[in-house]
Amino acid sequence: MRLIECPRDAWQGHHPFIPTAQKIRYLNLLLQVGFDTLDFGSFVSPKAMPQVSDTAEVVEGLDFEKTNTKLLAIVANERGAQDACKFEQIKYLGYPFSISETFQLRNTNASLKESVERVKAMQELCEAHAKELVIYISMGFGNPYGDPWSPELVGHWIEKLAEFGAKIFSLSDTVGVAKTKDIYSVFEELIATRPDLEFGAHFHTRPLEWQDKVEAAYTAGCRRFDGALLGYGGCPMAQDDLVGNMPTERLLEFAAEKKELPPINREVLEEALSYFKQIVG
Repeated sequence: MRLIECPRDAWQGHHPFIPTAQKIRYLNLLLQVGFDTLDFGSFVSPKAMPQVSDTAEVVEGLDFEKTNTKLLAIVANERGAQDACKFEQIKYLGYPFSISETFQLRNTNASLKESVERVKAMQELCEAHAKELVIYISMGFGNPYGDPWSPELVGHWIEKLAEFGAKIFSLSDTVGVAKTKDIYSVFEELIATRPDLEFGAHFHTRPLEWQDKVEAAYTAGCRRFDGALLGYGGCPMAQDDLVGNMPTERLLEFAAEKKELPPINREVLEEALSYFKQIVG
């Protein structure tokens, strides 16, 4: 299993502002744990997301001497992608493409048509700068707005975006509404019909529902999972205080049970957990 740790998703909505030096210290610990990738920051409007406004400074403070972990930065438009491409340290650019037009407008201030054009431009930037684009299919298992959703619609948009050359798609249960039967059917169909693409799961979940969601995706063939230590953070639009990020601790337990646990430095992981608790109070 490939585990993507998402401190950016954990702290982007946290208040007050976490000092840059503390973020750097925490991320340097995470770089030593053994995760495949760190979703560590965002190149977005500082007014929209002030907590990640120091992402460029954070990058420069990270130590890659003894790690194979790669960096992923979230971007919301072409300008953000250009900023991210300036940093050799960043391997992946992540773009949230919502198949709910209502959420796409709220999240990135773009229509679906505009968002498609952004993906095309970002993919070209990635190819020019030796980076890879990760497309997050937001509202990938339904939405609270009454916008259309079906497994066929998910497949339609992935086919459309893959035409530009994107190879990695992470399906996001943005507001924690995914049903296990939908998770299984969507992943089973995508993985069977598009073996040339990599599919991942970015679940937001209530504490007692995490295992059913992960099991459904895993059984369907998914091996890429996003999480955040302690399940901290999540989508503020979930309208349910119990819905948070997928707890990384639970993913580690699950991977160990399936005998697919990557090499993890437990001592550093515990140190990182302890420090994270300090900085978010």
